[in-house]
Amino acid sequence: MKIVRSLWFLSALIFLIGCAAKIPHVIVPDYDKRLTKLIVVMPVKNASEDPKAADMLRTNVIEELYFKGYPRIPGKVVDERLALGASGSESLTPQRIGELLNVDAVLFGTLHESKQGRGFLFASTVVEAEFELRSAKTGERLWRVQHRVSSRNFGFTSGRVALKSAQVYESVMQEVVSRALETLPDATGY
Repeated sequence: MKIVRSLWFLSALIFLIGCAAKIPHVIVPDYDKRLTKLIVVMPVKNASEDPKAADMLRTNVIEELYFKGYPRIPGKVVDERLALGASGSESLTPQRIGELLNVDAVLFGTLHESKQGRGFLFASTVVEAEFELRSAKTGERLWRVQHRVSSRNFGFTSGRVALKSAQVYESVMQEVVSRALETLPDATGY
């Protein structure tokens, strides 16, 4: 009995240490001195099979930035202003986006994976995304992170497993965004 309790404690401890681990990221050493106040979130490049996932990811990023103290700039407003200000042949560099939208930095995102797999009595949900923040003045990379979250659900019927998998999809997407943006400093100068 004591051995079982010790194994249970050890496995719980390993789980907690794994969940609390810092996500590897890259950030310029003087980020706080840059006074980055306005960040625009560009449409997410979607390398996954789910066409709606990129929009969901972008919305989650905009909301997470807002809770970190950055002003909310709706994606629709960004898209409309870029469509009006950019010519079709023009490449949209971070500097050009900064000129058009009067922002300090541009956040680019790539959704590498977003899928739900199903087995006989289990289903897995996997989301992997990469984010890169570039200066709207110089185009320099200020911050970069890539994170992946997976969730597994078990059930006795395939319908129940599918339902559980669908229910956790949004929370897995939100966890990817929350954990990745934990590595970005909060807004300064407010």
